[in-house]
Amino acid sequence: MKRIINLILITLLIGSLYSCKEDFLSNQPAGKTAGDVMKTPEGVEGLLIGTYDKLSGDGNWNASSMLDWVWGSMSSDDAYKGESGSSPLSLSNIERYSPIASDRNYSHRWRVCYDGVNRANTTLEFLQETQEGDNPISDDRAMEIEAEAKFLRAYYHFKATILWEKIPYIKTEEEMGMKPEEVPNDSEGWDEIEADLQFAIDNLDDTPPKGDVGRVDKWAAKAFKARVHMMQNELSEARPLLDDIINGPFELADHYYDNYNSAKENNSESIFEIQASKTEFGGPLQANHLGPMGPVWPYGGPAPTGWGFFQPSKDLFKAYQTVEGLPVLDKEDREELATDMGISNSEEFHPTDHPLDPRVDWTIMRRGIDYMGWGIHTGSDWIRSPSTGGPMMTKKYTLLKENEEHLFGGGFASAQNWQVFRLSHILLWRAEIHVENNEFDEARHLVNQIRQRAQNTDPVMGRVTTYVFRAPPSDENIDWDQPAANYDIELYPEGADAFSTKEKARKAVRLEQRLEFATEGLRFFDLRRWGIADEVLNDFIEDDVTYRNFMQDAHFDAEVNDYWPLPEGQLDIQEGVLEQDPAFR
Repeated sequence: MKRIINLILITLLIGSLYSCKEDFLSNQPAGKTAGDVMKTPEGVEGLLIGTYDKLSGDGNWNASSMLDWVWGSMSSDDAYKGESGSSPLSLSNIERYSPIASDRNYSHRWRVCYDGVNRANTTLEFLQETQEGDNPISDDRAMEIEAEAKFLRAYYHFKATILWEKIPYIKTEEEMGMKPEEVPNDSEGWDEIEADLQFAIDNLDDTPPKGDVGRVDKWAAKAFKARVHMMQNELSEARPLLDDIINGPFELADHYYDNYNSAKENNSESIFEIQASKTEFGGPLQANHLGPMGPVWPYGGPAPTGWGFFQPSKDLFKAYQTVEGLPVLDKEDREELATDMGISNSEEFHPTDHPLDPRVDWTIMRRGIDYMGWGIHTGSDWIRSPSTGGPMMTKKYTLLKENEEHLFGGGFASAQNWQVFRLSHILLWRAEIHVENNEFDEARHLVNQIRQRAQNTDPVMGRVTTYVFRAPPSDENIDWDQPAANYDIELYPEGADAFSTKEKARKAVRLEQRLEFATEGLRFFDLRRWGIADEVLNDFIEDDVTYRNFMQDAHFDAEVNDYWPLPEGQLDIQEGVLEQDPAFR
Protein backbone atom coordinates (compact mmCIF):
# COMPACT_ATOMS: atom_id res chain seq x y z
CA MET A 1 0.00 0.00 0.00
CA LYS A 2 1.27 3.44 -0.81
CA ARG A 3 0.95 4.66 2.80
CA ILE A 4 0.81 1.30 4.49
CA ILE A 5 4.11 0.15 3.02
CA ASN A 6 5.82 3.16 4.51
CA LEU A 7 4.67 2.00 7.95
CA ILE A 8 6.19 -1.46 7.78
CA LEU A 9 9.03 -2.22 10.13
CA ILE A 10 11.37 -4.68 8.43
CA THR A 11 11.69 -6.64 11.67
CA LEU A 12 7.95 -7.28 11.57
CA LEU A 13 7.71 -8.55 8.00
CA ILE A 14 6.42 -12.07 7.73
CA GLY A 15 8.59 -14.46 5.73
CA SER A 16 7.07 -16.76 3.12
CA LEU A 17 6.33 -20.27 4.40
CA TYR A 18 7.54 -23.10 2.19
CA SER A 19 7.61 -25.83 4.80
CA CYS A 20 6.47 -29.24 3.65
CA LYS A 21 5.63 -30.47 7.13
CA GLU A 22 2.16 -31.39 8.36
CA ASP A 23 2.07 -28.40 10.69
CA PHE A 24 2.50 -25.94 7.81
CA LEU A 25 -0.77 -24.19 8.64
CA SER A 26 0.00 -23.78 12.32
CA ASN A 27 3.71 -22.92 12.19
CA GLN A 28 4.66 -19.58 13.64
CA PRO A 29 5.61 -17.39 10.65
CA ALA A 30 9.32 -16.97 10.08
CA GLY A 31 10.73 -13.54 10.88
CA LYS A 32 13.41 -11.68 12.77
CA THR A 33 11.14 -11.08 15.74
CA ALA A 34 8.38 -13.23 17.16
CA GLY A 35 6.80 -14.37 20.40
CA ASP A 36 6.31 -11.72 23.04
CA VAL A 37 7.51 -8.95 20.74
CA MET A 38 4.48 -9.61 18.53
CA LYS A 39 2.06 -9.42 21.47
CA THR A 40 2.07 -5.65 21.23
CA PRO A 41 0.03 -3.14 19.24
CA GLU A 42 3.01 -2.61 16.94
CA GLY A 43 3.54 -6.34 16.53
CA VAL A 44 -0.10 -7.03 15.63
CA GLU A 45 -0.15 -4.15 13.15
CA GLY A 46 3.00 -5.57 11.55
CA LEU A 47 1.44 -9.04 11.29
CA LEU A 48 -1.62 -7.52 9.62
CA ILE A 49 0.59 -5.75 7.08
CA GLY A 50 2.26 -9.07 6.40
CA THR A 51 -1.17 -10.53 5.65
CA TYR A 52 -1.93 -7.76 3.16
CA ASP A 53 1.48 -8.29 1.57
CA LYS A 54 0.52 -11.76 0.32
CA LEU A 55 -2.22 -10.28 -1.87
CA SER A 56 0.37 -9.75 -4.60
CA GLY A 57 1.53 -13.37 -4.43
CA ASP A 58 5.17 -14.18 -3.90
CA GLY A 59 6.73 -13.33 -7.24
CA ASN A 60 5.61 -16.48 -9.06
CA TRP A 61 3.36 -15.04 -11.74
CA ASN A 62 1.76 -18.40 -12.64
CA ALA A 63 0.33 -18.85 -9.16
CA SER A 64 -0.23 -15.18 -8.35
CA SER A 65 -3.21 -14.51 -6.13
CA MET A 66 -3.51 -11.13 -7.83
CA LEU A 67 -4.28 -11.99 -11.45
CA ASP A 68 -5.68 -15.40 -12.37
CA TRP A 69 -4.27 -15.27 -15.88
CA VAL A 70 -3.63 -19.04 -15.99
CA TRP A 71 -6.89 -20.16 -14.42
CA GLY A 72 -9.25 -17.45 -15.61
CA SER A 73 -7.92 -16.24 -18.98
CA MET A 74 -5.58 -18.86 -20.47
CA SER A 75 -8.07 -21.60 -19.59
CA SER A 76 -10.82 -19.76 -21.47
CA ASP A 77 -11.40 -18.48 -24.99
CA ASP A 78 -9.74 -15.15 -24.10
CA ALA A 79 -6.06 -16.05 -24.24
CA TYR A 80 -3.34 -18.52 -25.15
CA LYS A 81 -0.44 -19.70 -23.03
CA GLY A 82 1.94 -18.28 -25.61
CA GLU A 83 5.72 -18.65 -25.34
CA SER A 84 6.83 -21.61 -27.49
CA GLY A 85 5.63 -25.17 -28.05
CA SER A 86 5.19 -27.06 -24.81
CA SER A 87 7.33 -24.64 -22.79
CA PRO A 88 6.53 -25.02 -20.00
CA LEU A 89 4.73 -28.35 -20.26
CA SER A 90 2.80 -27.73 -17.05
CA LEU A 91 1.01 -24.71 -18.52
CA SER A 92 0.48 -26.48 -21.82
CA ASN A 93 -1.38 -29.26 -20.00
CA ILE A 94 -3.62 -26.72 -18.29
CA GLU A 95 -4.38 -24.91 -21.54
CA ARG A 96 -5.27 -28.22 -23.23
CA TYR A 97 -7.50 -29.30 -20.29
CA SER A 98 -5.31 -32.27 -19.39
CA PRO A 99 -4.02 -31.23 -15.94
CA ILE A 100 -1.63 -33.34 -13.86
CA ALA A 101 -1.90 -33.28 -10.06
CA SER A 102 1.88 -33.27 -9.64
CA ASP A 103 2.14 -30.01 -11.60
CA ARG A 104 4.04 -27.50 -9.48
CA ASN A 105 1.62 -24.71 -10.43
CA TYR A 106 -1.04 -26.27 -8.20
CA SER A 107 1.27 -26.68 -5.22
CA HIS A 108 2.57 -23.15 -5.63
CA ARG A 109 -0.93 -21.69 -5.74
CA TRP A 110 -1.84 -23.76 -2.68
CA ARG A 111 1.10 -22.27 -0.78
CA VAL A 112 0.17 -18.74 -1.81
CA CYS A 113 -3.43 -19.19 -0.62
CA TYR A 114 -2.71 -20.96 2.64
CA ASP A 115 0.29 -18.83 3.51
CA GLY A 116 -2.15 -15.91 3.32
CA VAL A 117 -4.64 -17.83 5.47
CA ASN A 118 -1.94 -18.61 8.02
CA ARG A 119 -0.91 -14.96 8.19
CA ALA A 120 -4.53 -13.89 8.78
CA ASN A 121 -5.01 -16.46 11.53
CA THR A 122 -1.70 -15.58 13.15
CA THR A 123 -2.80 -11.94 13.22
CA LEU A 124 -6.06 -12.93 14.92
CA GLU A 125 -4.28 -15.11 17.48
CA PHE A 126 -1.75 -12.46 18.44
CA LEU A 127 -4.51 -9.85 18.52
CA GLN A 128 -6.37 -11.89 21.12
CA GLU A 129 -3.24 -12.46 23.20
CA THR A 130 -2.37 -8.78 23.01
CA GLN A 131 -5.83 -7.81 24.23
CA GLU A 132 -5.40 -10.11 27.20
CA GLY A 133 -2.04 -8.57 28.07
CA ASP A 134 -0.86 -5.36 29.76
CA ASN A 135 -0.68 -3.24 26.58
CA PRO A 136 -3.92 -3.79 24.67
CA ILE A 137 -5.03 -2.06 21.48
CA SER A 138 -8.03 0.25 21.72
CA ASP A 139 -11.31 -1.60 21.38
CA ASP A 140 -12.29 0.20 18.17
CA ARG A 141 -8.97 -0.48 16.46
CA ALA A 142 -8.93 -4.08 17.69
CA MET A 143 -12.32 -4.66 16.09
CA GLU A 144 -11.06 -3.14 12.83
CA ILE A 145 -7.98 -5.36 12.85
CA GLU A 146 -10.14 -8.44 13.35
CA ALA A 147 -12.40 -7.35 10.48
CA GLU A 148 -9.46 -6.68 8.16
CA ALA A 149 -7.88 -10.04 8.97
CA LYS A 150 -11.15 -11.92 8.42
CA PHE A 151 -11.69 -10.18 5.08
CA LEU A 152 -8.22 -11.26 4.01
CA ARG A 153 -8.78 -14.78 5.33
CA ALA A 154 -11.92 -14.98 3.20
CA TYR A 155 -10.04 -13.63 0.17
CA TYR A 156 -7.30 -16.27 0.32
CA HIS A 157 -9.86 -19.06 0.77
CA PHE A 158 -11.85 -17.64 -2.16
CA LYS A 159 -8.75 -17.84 -4.34
CA ALA A 160 -8.47 -21.50 -3.34
CA THR A 161 -12.09 -22.57 -3.77
CA ILE A 162 -12.46 -21.14 -7.27
CA LEU A 163 -9.69 -23.53 -8.31
CA TRP A 164 -10.39 -26.65 -6.24
CA GLU A 165 -14.08 -26.50 -5.28
CA LYS A 166 -13.67 -28.57 -2.08
CA ILE A 167 -11.18 -26.98 0.29
CA PRO A 168 -10.30 -26.97 4.00
CA TYR A 169 -11.48 -23.69 5.54
CA ILE A 170 -8.83 -22.92 8.12
CA LYS A 171 -9.66 -20.70 11.09
CA THR A 172 -7.73 -20.28 14.33
CA GLU A 173 -7.44 -23.36 16.51
CA GLU A 174 -9.63 -21.72 19.12
CA GLU A 175 -12.38 -21.07 16.56
CA MET A 176 -12.26 -24.61 15.18
CA GLY A 177 -11.40 -26.65 18.26
CA MET A 178 -8.94 -28.66 16.19
CA LYS A 179 -5.56 -28.33 14.54
CA PRO A 180 -5.49 -26.80 11.05
CA GLU A 181 -3.78 -29.81 9.50
CA GLU A 182 -6.71 -31.97 10.66
CA VAL A 183 -9.36 -30.01 8.73
CA PRO A 184 -10.73 -31.93 5.73
CA ASN A 185 -11.64 -30.43 2.37
CA ASP A 186 -15.31 -31.32 2.66
CA SER A 187 -17.00 -28.13 1.44
CA GLU A 188 -16.62 -25.24 -0.96
CA GLY A 189 -16.11 -22.93 1.99
CA TRP A 190 -18.78 -20.47 0.84
CA ASP A 191 -20.60 -20.28 4.19
CA GLU A 192 -17.38 -19.53 6.05
CA ILE A 193 -16.30 -16.96 3.44
CA GLU A 194 -19.66 -15.22 3.76
CA ALA A 195 -19.46 -15.23 7.57
CA ASP A 196 -15.99 -13.66 7.57
CA LEU A 197 -17.11 -11.04 5.05
CA GLN A 198 -20.24 -10.23 7.01
CA PHE A 199 -18.08 -9.65 10.07
CA ALA A 200 -16.03 -7.22 7.98
CA ILE A 201 -19.17 -5.45 6.74
CA ASP A 202 -20.50 -5.12 10.30
CA ASN A 203 -17.26 -3.82 11.79
CA LEU A 204 -15.59 -1.65 9.17
CA ASP A 205 -16.41 1.95 8.30
CA ASP A 206 -17.02 3.43 4.87
CA THR A 207 -13.45 4.74 4.81
CA PRO A 208 -10.22 2.71 5.13
CA PRO A 209 -8.95 2.06 8.65
CA LYS A 210 -6.38 4.57 9.87
CA GLY A 211 -7.01 6.57 6.70
CA ASP A 212 -4.62 4.32 4.80
CA VAL A 213 -5.45 3.89 1.13
CA GLY A 214 -5.27 0.21 0.30
CA ARG A 215 -6.82 -1.17 3.47
CA VAL A 216 -10.20 -2.84 3.14
CA ASP A 217 -13.33 -0.97 4.18
CA LYS A 218 -17.06 -1.67 4.31
CA TRP A 219 -17.45 -1.06 0.56
CA ALA A 220 -14.75 -3.57 -0.30
CA ALA A 221 -16.38 -6.16 1.94
CA LYS A 222 -19.79 -5.58 0.32
CA ALA A 223 -18.32 -5.87 -3.18
CA PHE A 224 -16.52 -9.07 -2.25
CA LYS A 225 -19.61 -10.61 -0.64
CA ALA A 226 -21.64 -9.71 -3.74
CA ARG A 227 -19.03 -11.46 -5.89
CA VAL A 228 -19.24 -14.54 -3.68
CA HIS A 229 -23.02 -14.66 -4.13
CA MET A 230 -22.69 -14.16 -7.89
CA MET A 231 -20.28 -17.11 -8.04
CA GLN A 232 -22.97 -19.25 -6.41
CA ASN A 233 -25.75 -17.80 -8.59
CA GLU A 234 -27.39 -16.42 -5.46
CA LEU A 235 -28.66 -13.36 -7.25
CA SER A 236 -31.24 -12.22 -4.71
CA GLU A 237 -28.54 -12.16 -2.01
CA ALA A 238 -26.16 -10.19 -4.22
CA ARG A 239 -28.73 -7.61 -5.32
CA PRO A 240 -28.98 -5.42 -2.15
CA LEU A 241 -25.20 -5.34 -1.80
CA LEU A 242 -24.78 -4.22 -5.39
CA ASP A 243 -27.51 -1.59 -5.01
CA ASP A 244 -25.81 -0.19 -1.91
CA ILE A 245 -22.55 0.22 -3.81
CA ILE A 246 -24.21 1.74 -6.88
CA ASN A 247 -25.83 4.31 -4.59
CA GLY A 248 -22.52 4.87 -2.82
CA PRO A 249 -19.65 7.30 -3.47
CA PHE A 250 -18.19 5.67 -6.59
CA GLU A 251 -18.14 6.99 -10.16
CA LEU A 252 -16.80 5.48 -13.37
CA ALA A 253 -13.37 6.83 -14.19
CA ASP A 254 -13.35 9.18 -17.17
CA HIS A 255 -11.06 7.03 -19.29
CA TYR A 256 -11.24 3.24 -19.65
CA TYR A 257 -7.47 2.97 -19.31
CA ASP A 258 -7.47 4.99 -16.08
CA ASN A 259 -8.12 1.65 -14.37
CA TYR A 260 -4.73 0.35 -15.55
CA ASN A 261 -2.77 3.59 -15.52
CA SER A 262 -0.24 3.59 -12.67
CA ALA A 263 -0.51 7.37 -12.46
CA LYS A 264 -4.28 7.21 -11.79
CA GLU A 265 -4.52 4.53 -9.14
CA ASN A 266 -7.18 4.42 -6.40
CA ASN A 267 -9.44 6.49 -8.63
CA SER A 268 -13.15 7.25 -8.30
CA GLU A 269 -14.11 3.84 -9.71
CA SER A 270 -11.88 1.75 -7.46
CA ILE A 271 -13.52 -0.16 -4.62
CA PHE A 272 -10.59 -2.34 -3.62
CA GLU A 273 -7.23 -2.60 -5.26
CA ILE A 274 -4.02 -4.36 -4.39
CA GLN A 275 -1.34 -1.79 -3.82
CA ALA A 276 2.17 -2.00 -5.22
CA SER A 277 5.15 0.18 -4.48
CA LYS A 278 8.89 0.56 -4.85
CA THR A 279 11.13 1.13 -1.89
CA GLU A 280 13.61 3.96 -1.62
CA PHE A 281 16.22 1.36 -2.58
CA GLY A 282 14.58 0.92 -5.97
CA GLY A 283 13.18 -2.57 -5.52
CA PRO A 284 9.54 -3.61 -5.19
CA LEU A 285 8.34 -4.06 -1.62
CA GLN A 286 4.96 -5.24 -2.79
CA ALA A 287 5.23 -5.50 -6.54
CA ASN A 288 2.98 -6.30 -9.44
CA HIS A 289 4.72 -9.30 -11.03
CA LEU A 290 2.93 -9.18 -14.38
CA GLY A 291 5.84 -8.02 -16.51
CA PRO A 292 6.54 -11.42 -18.16
CA MET A 293 3.29 -11.02 -20.07
CA GLY A 294 4.97 -8.43 -22.29
CA PRO A 295 6.35 -8.90 -25.80
CA VAL A 296 9.90 -9.89 -26.66
CA TRP A 297 10.75 -6.29 -27.64
CA PRO A 298 13.64 -6.33 -30.12
CA TYR A 299 14.55 -2.64 -29.98
CA GLY A 300 15.60 -2.17 -26.37
CA GLY A 301 13.93 -0.36 -23.50
CA PRO A 302 13.08 -2.00 -20.18
CA ALA A 303 9.30 -1.96 -19.96
CA PRO A 304 8.02 -4.27 -22.66
CA THR A 305 10.75 -6.90 -22.31
CA GLY A 306 9.09 -10.25 -21.63
CA TRP A 307 8.90 -13.97 -22.19
CA GLY A 308 5.97 -14.08 -24.58
CA PHE A 309 3.36 -15.64 -22.28
CA PHE A 310 -0.33 -14.77 -22.05
CA GLN A 311 -1.35 -13.84 -25.59
CA PRO A 312 -4.91 -12.77 -26.52
CA SER A 313 -6.84 -15.19 -28.71
CA LYS A 314 -8.13 -14.56 -32.18
CA ASP A 315 -11.59 -15.25 -30.78
CA LEU A 316 -11.24 -12.38 -28.31
CA PHE A 317 -10.02 -10.02 -31.04
CA LYS A 318 -13.06 -10.88 -33.19
CA ALA A 319 -15.39 -10.12 -30.28
CA TYR A 320 -14.44 -6.42 -30.42
CA GLN A 321 -15.91 -5.86 -33.89
CA THR A 322 -18.95 -3.63 -34.13
CA VAL A 323 -21.73 -3.07 -36.63
CA GLU A 324 -23.25 0.40 -36.49
CA GLY A 325 -21.35 0.80 -33.25
CA LEU A 326 -22.89 -2.20 -31.50
CA PRO A 327 -21.38 -5.61 -30.67
CA VAL A 328 -22.16 -8.70 -32.72
CA LEU A 329 -23.75 -10.93 -30.09
CA ASP A 330 -23.57 -14.27 -31.90
CA LYS A 331 -20.13 -15.62 -32.68
CA GLU A 332 -21.27 -17.20 -35.94
CA ASP A 333 -22.30 -13.76 -37.21
CA ARG A 334 -18.88 -12.18 -36.66
CA GLU A 335 -16.55 -11.61 -39.56
CA GLU A 336 -12.98 -12.85 -39.67
CA LEU A 337 -10.62 -9.97 -38.89
CA ALA A 338 -7.24 -9.68 -40.56
CA THR A 339 -4.26 -10.58 -38.36
CA ASP A 340 -0.61 -11.00 -39.31
CA MET A 341 -0.57 -14.68 -38.32
CA GLY A 342 2.13 -16.32 -40.47
CA ILE A 343 3.19 -12.98 -42.02
CA SER A 344 6.71 -11.77 -41.23
CA ASN A 345 7.29 -8.16 -40.26
CA SER A 346 9.17 -7.61 -43.54
CA GLU A 347 6.12 -8.66 -45.56
CA GLU A 348 3.26 -6.31 -46.35
CA PHE A 349 0.26 -6.52 -44.05
CA HIS A 350 -2.78 -4.25 -43.93
CA PRO A 351 -4.51 -4.26 -40.51
CA THR A 352 -8.26 -4.70 -40.52
CA ASP A 353 -10.32 -1.61 -41.22
CA HIS A 354 -13.45 -3.22 -39.78
CA PRO A 355 -15.14 -0.99 -37.16
CA LEU A 356 -13.91 -1.91 -33.69
CA ASP A 357 -14.76 -1.15 -30.08
CA PRO A 358 -11.99 1.26 -28.95
CA ARG A 359 -11.31 -0.86 -25.86
CA VAL A 360 -9.64 -3.40 -28.15
CA ASP A 361 -6.44 -1.42 -28.50
CA TRP A 362 -6.22 -0.68 -24.78
CA THR A 363 -6.44 -4.46 -24.25
CA ILE A 364 -4.65 -6.16 -27.15
CA MET A 365 -1.24 -5.33 -28.59
CA ARG A 366 -1.29 -5.89 -32.36
CA ARG A 367 0.75 -5.01 -35.42
CA GLY A 368 0.64 -1.42 -36.61
CA ILE A 369 -0.70 -0.01 -33.30
CA ASP A 370 1.21 2.04 -30.75
CA TYR A 371 2.26 0.06 -27.69
CA MET A 372 1.69 2.34 -24.70
CA GLY A 373 4.07 4.95 -26.06
CA TRP A 374 6.97 2.49 -26.36
CA GLY A 375 6.70 2.20 -30.12
CA ILE A 376 4.61 0.79 -32.94
CA HIS A 377 4.22 -2.97 -32.76
CA THR A 378 5.99 -4.12 -35.92
CA GLY A 379 4.79 -7.71 -36.04
CA SER A 380 6.41 -11.12 -35.86
CA ASP A 381 9.76 -9.87 -34.56
CA TRP A 382 7.96 -8.90 -31.34
CA ILE A 383 6.46 -12.36 -30.80
CA ARG A 384 8.43 -15.33 -29.52
CA SER A 385 6.37 -18.03 -31.23
CA PRO A 386 3.35 -16.89 -33.31
CA SER A 387 2.48 -20.48 -34.25
CA THR A 388 1.90 -21.25 -30.56
CA GLY A 389 0.41 -18.05 -29.25
CA GLY A 390 -0.67 -16.06 -32.29
CA PRO A 391 0.61 -12.62 -33.29
CA MET A 392 -0.87 -10.47 -30.47
CA MET A 393 0.02 -9.73 -26.84
CA THR A 394 -1.78 -8.47 -23.75
CA LYS A 395 -1.51 -4.76 -23.13
CA LYS A 396 -3.00 -3.92 -19.73
CA TYR A 397 0.01 -5.09 -17.74
CA THR A 398 2.75 -2.94 -19.22
CA LEU A 399 3.21 0.59 -18.01
CA LEU A 400 2.73 3.60 -20.19
CA LYS A 401 6.07 4.98 -21.35
CA GLU A 402 5.30 8.17 -19.45
CA ASN A 403 5.15 6.13 -16.22
CA GLU A 404 8.43 4.26 -16.66
CA GLU A 405 9.66 5.52 -13.29
CA HIS A 406 7.28 2.93 -11.79
CA LEU A 407 9.26 0.09 -13.33
CA PHE A 408 11.55 -2.21 -11.42
CA GLY A 409 14.52 -3.94 -13.01
CA GLY A 410 13.93 -5.27 -16.51
CA GLY A 411 10.20 -4.70 -16.47
CA PHE A 412 9.17 -7.98 -14.85
CA ALA A 413 7.80 -6.13 -11.83
CA SER A 414 6.40 -2.69 -11.32
CA ALA A 415 4.61 -0.40 -8.92
CA GLN A 416 1.34 -0.77 -10.84
CA ASN A 417 -1.66 -1.48 -8.63
CA TRP A 418 -4.27 -4.09 -9.47
CA GLN A 419 -8.00 -3.42 -9.07
CA VAL A 420 -9.82 -6.36 -7.52
CA PHE A 421 -13.24 -4.69 -7.45
CA ARG A 422 -14.36 -1.57 -9.30
CA LEU A 423 -17.67 0.05 -10.09
CA SER A 424 -17.84 -1.42 -13.60
CA HIS A 425 -17.91 -4.92 -12.04
CA ILE A 426 -20.80 -3.88 -9.85
CA LEU A 427 -22.83 -2.32 -12.68
CA LEU A 428 -22.53 -5.34 -14.94
CA TRP A 429 -23.26 -7.86 -12.18
CA ARG A 430 -26.36 -5.83 -11.37
CA ALA A 431 -27.28 -5.85 -15.07
CA GLU A 432 -27.10 -9.66 -14.97
CA ILE A 433 -29.64 -9.72 -12.17
CA HIS A 434 -31.95 -7.33 -14.01
CA VAL A 435 -31.93 -9.68 -17.00
CA GLU A 436 -32.80 -12.72 -14.88
CA ASN A 437 -35.68 -10.71 -13.37
CA ASN A 438 -36.93 -9.77 -16.87
CA GLU A 439 -36.00 -6.12 -16.29
CA PHE A 440 -34.39 -5.73 -19.68
CA ASP A 441 -34.51 -1.96 -19.99
CA GLU A 442 -32.89 -1.52 -16.57
CA ALA A 443 -30.11 -3.85 -17.70
CA ARG A 444 -29.71 -1.84 -20.90
CA HIS A 445 -29.26 1.39 -18.96
CA LEU A 446 -26.45 -0.13 -16.85
CA VAL A 447 -24.70 -1.60 -19.89
CA ASN A 448 -24.96 1.78 -21.59
CA GLN A 449 -23.15 3.42 -18.67
CA ILE A 450 -20.18 1.16 -19.42
CA ARG A 451 -20.43 1.79 -23.15
CA GLN A 452 -20.78 5.55 -22.64
CA ARG A 453 -17.48 5.57 -20.78
CA ALA A 454 -15.85 3.54 -23.55
CA GLN A 455 -17.29 5.94 -26.13
CA ASN A 456 -15.87 8.94 -24.26
CA THR A 457 -12.49 7.30 -23.76
CA ASP A 458 -9.56 8.74 -25.68
CA PRO A 459 -8.77 6.23 -28.43
CA VAL A 460 -5.28 4.93 -29.09
CA MET A 461 -3.77 7.42 -31.52
CA GLY A 462 -1.28 7.10 -34.38
CA ARG A 463 -2.54 5.94 -37.80
CA VAL A 464 0.35 4.11 -39.45
CA THR A 465 0.65 4.63 -43.19
CA THR A 466 3.27 2.00 -43.94
CA TYR A 467 2.60 -1.75 -44.11
CA VAL A 468 6.10 -3.26 -44.13
CA PHE A 469 8.25 -3.12 -40.99
CA ARG A 470 11.85 -3.94 -41.80
CA ALA A 471 12.56 -1.34 -39.09
CA PRO A 472 10.38 0.64 -36.70
CA PRO A 473 8.34 3.21 -38.63
CA SER A 474 9.51 6.81 -38.50
CA ASP A 475 7.20 9.66 -37.51
CA GLU A 476 6.71 10.57 -41.15
CA ASN A 477 4.85 7.25 -41.52
CA ILE A 478 2.62 7.86 -38.49
CA ASP A 479 -0.19 10.39 -38.30
CA TRP A 480 -0.38 11.02 -34.56
CA ASP A 481 -3.45 13.23 -35.01
CA GLN A 482 -5.55 10.28 -36.21
CA PRO A 483 -6.96 7.30 -34.26
CA ALA A 484 -4.87 4.17 -34.79
CA ALA A 485 -7.81 2.17 -36.21
CA ASN A 486 -11.45 2.46 -37.26
CA TYR A 487 -13.14 2.80 -33.88
CA ASP A 488 -16.93 2.91 -33.63
CA ILE A 489 -18.98 2.36 -30.49
CA GLU A 490 -22.58 3.35 -29.78
CA LEU A 491 -25.09 2.89 -26.98
CA TYR A 492 -27.95 0.42 -27.19
CA PRO A 493 -30.97 2.52 -28.22
CA GLU A 494 -34.38 2.31 -26.60
CA GLY A 495 -36.16 -0.75 -27.96
CA ALA A 496 -32.88 -2.40 -29.02
CA ASP A 497 -33.35 -5.95 -30.25
CA ALA A 498 -30.46 -7.05 -28.03
CA PHE A 499 -32.68 -6.40 -25.00
CA SER A 500 -35.94 -7.75 -26.39
CA THR A 501 -35.73 -11.23 -24.83
CA LYS A 502 -33.97 -12.85 -21.88
CA GLU A 503 -31.75 -14.95 -24.16
CA LYS A 504 -30.58 -11.94 -26.16
CA ALA A 505 -30.16 -9.71 -23.11
CA ARG A 506 -28.03 -12.37 -21.43
CA LYS A 507 -25.76 -12.42 -24.46
CA ALA A 508 -25.49 -8.64 -24.48
CA VAL A 509 -24.61 -8.36 -20.79
CA ARG A 510 -22.20 -11.28 -20.86
CA LEU A 511 -20.44 -9.98 -23.96
CA GLU A 512 -20.10 -6.55 -22.35
CA GLN A 513 -18.38 -8.18 -19.40
CA ARG A 514 -15.97 -9.91 -21.76
CA LEU A 515 -15.13 -6.69 -23.60
CA GLU A 516 -14.73 -4.67 -20.41
CA PHE A 517 -12.69 -7.19 -18.39
CA ALA A 518 -10.87 -9.16 -21.11
CA THR A 519 -7.56 -10.75 -20.02
CA GLU A 520 -8.25 -9.90 -16.36
CA GLY A 521 -8.53 -13.50 -15.18
CA LEU A 522 -12.34 -13.64 -14.96
CA ARG A 523 -13.58 -15.24 -18.17
CA PHE A 524 -13.32 -18.95 -17.28
CA PHE A 525 -15.02 -18.45 -13.93
CA ASP A 526 -17.81 -16.51 -15.61
CA LEU A 527 -18.37 -19.23 -18.20
CA ARG A 528 -18.49 -21.81 -15.41
CA ARG A 529 -20.99 -19.94 -13.25
CA TRP A 530 -23.19 -19.27 -16.28
CA GLY A 531 -23.19 -23.00 -17.05
CA ILE A 532 -21.96 -22.53 -20.63
CA ALA A 533 -18.27 -23.45 -20.34
CA ASP A 534 -18.71 -26.77 -22.16
CA GLU A 535 -20.48 -25.24 -25.14
CA VAL A 536 -18.31 -22.12 -25.46
CA LEU A 537 -14.92 -23.72 -24.94
CA ASN A 538 -15.40 -26.69 -27.24
CA ASP A 539 -16.71 -24.38 -29.94
CA PHE A 540 -13.63 -22.23 -29.35
CA ILE A 541 -11.31 -25.23 -29.70
CA GLU A 542 -13.00 -26.35 -32.91
CA ASP A 543 -12.48 -22.94 -34.47
CA ASP A 544 -9.02 -22.31 -33.01
CA VAL A 545 -7.39 -25.46 -34.44
CA THR A 546 -7.92 -23.96 -37.90
CA TYR A 547 -5.78 -20.99 -36.79
CA ARG A 548 -3.03 -22.75 -34.81
CA ASN A 549 -2.59 -26.47 -34.19
CA PHE A 550 -1.68 -26.24 -30.50
CA MET A 551 -5.18 -27.31 -29.40
CA GLN A 552 -5.41 -30.25 -31.80
CA ASP A 553 -7.29 -33.12 -30.09
CA ALA A 554 -7.96 -31.01 -26.99
CA HIS A 555 -11.42 -31.24 -25.40
CA PHE A 556 -13.16 -29.56 -22.48
CA ASP A 557 -15.23 -31.93 -20.32
CA ALA A 558 -17.42 -29.95 -17.92
CA GLU A 559 -17.60 -32.90 -15.50
CA VAL A 560 -13.81 -33.05 -15.26
CA ASN A 561 -12.35 -29.69 -16.21
CA ASP A 562 -14.63 -27.34 -14.28
CA TYR A 563 -12.06 -27.42 -11.44
CA TRP A 564 -8.42 -28.42 -11.09
CA PRO A 565 -6.81 -31.27 -9.13
CA LEU A 566 -5.53 -30.72 -5.62
CA PRO A 567 -1.72 -30.72 -5.54
CA GLU A 568 -0.45 -34.26 -5.22
CA GLY A 569 2.25 -33.28 -2.75
CA GLN A 570 -0.28 -31.76 -0.38
CA LEU A 571 -2.35 -34.93 -0.49
CA ASP A 572 0.76 -36.88 0.53
CA ILE A 573 1.46 -34.49 3.40
CA GLN A 574 -2.13 -34.66 4.71
CA GLU A 575 -2.89 -38.25 3.80
CA GLY A 576 -6.27 -39.35 5.10
CA VAL A 577 -7.37 -35.75 5.65
CA LEU A 578 -7.55 -34.23 2.18
CA GLU A 579 -9.32 -36.05 -0.65
CA GLN A 580 -8.66 -35.61 -4.34
CA ASP A 581 -11.46 -34.44 -6.63
CA PRO A 582 -13.08 -37.68 -7.87
CA ALA A 583 -12.54 -36.51 -11.46
CA PHE A 584 -8.77 -36.86 -10.98
CA ARG A 585 -8.52 -40.04 -8.90
